[in-house]
Amino acid sequence: MDLGLRDKVAVITGGSVGIGLGAAKAFAREGAHVLIAARDRDRVEAEAATIARDFGVTAIGHACDVATADGCASLVDRAAGDFGGCDILVNNAGTGSNETILEAPDEKWQAYWDLHVMAAVRLARGLAPQMKARGGGAILNNASICAAQPLWYEPVYNVTKAALVMLSKNLANELVPFNIRVNAVNPGLILTPDWIKTARQLSAPTGGDWQGYLQSVADEHAPIKRFGTVEELADFFVFLCSERASYAVGATYFVDGGMLRTI
Repeated sequence: MDLGLRDKVAVITGGSVGIGLGAAKAFAREGAHVLIAARDRDRVEAEAATIARDFGVTAIGHACDVATADGCASLVDRAAGDFGGCDILVNNAGTGSNETILEAPDEKWQAYWDLHVMAAVRLARGLAPQMKARGGGAILNNASICAAQPLWYEPVYNVTKAALVMLSKNLANELVPFNIRVNAVNPGLILTPDWIKTARQLSAPTGGDWQGYLQSVADEHAPIKRFGTVEELADFFVFLCSERASYAVGATYFVDGGMLRTI
């Protein structure tokens, strides 16, 4: 299936590792040029160089912190300066948390709000005009199943991801007149390097069977009884941002192996 993405420009945050890097490769495989953002300059530039070599597209790694206004502004400027604008934005940068509501300080709430919500606001505000000038585009916000089915140990993550889903719906209504489609995705268990790192740490005291630990998590939470791969999720991202999904507007899609317990 030709997704019609050749020579489109995709901006992807959190793009040097895990889901973001998988998405960047999936877009590049379809012939799209990519601008990937992450805080670690060496890593993001190295991954961009690898994508350019492997897929024959233009790939640029931009070091910035999208949890800050300055970081977002620098990424918007880079899209304009290097590509003349962008067609696709994937707001993917984010991380888990661990706290209780009664003990989490204001600073932690603010930090996660800036990373999960304000980054998406600021980048949409900066990049949507570029998309409008190019005839339209797509914005995809990577939220989490925790936006609808919270895990007990990370309330700050749950709340800010739920806010990102609501932002997506409101932004979709605002931008659809300009042929810019906005959607959100709520992934379930996706096998990222962070999950593997956590499994290694938690299983070390009992023998180090990290694969067994991950299988126990999948058995408990996902009816499909396994983690999803980054590639499976990235393929879904790419489809939603393509014209093949042109009637998908303002929706939230669960990619979770059946983990959601409601309809």
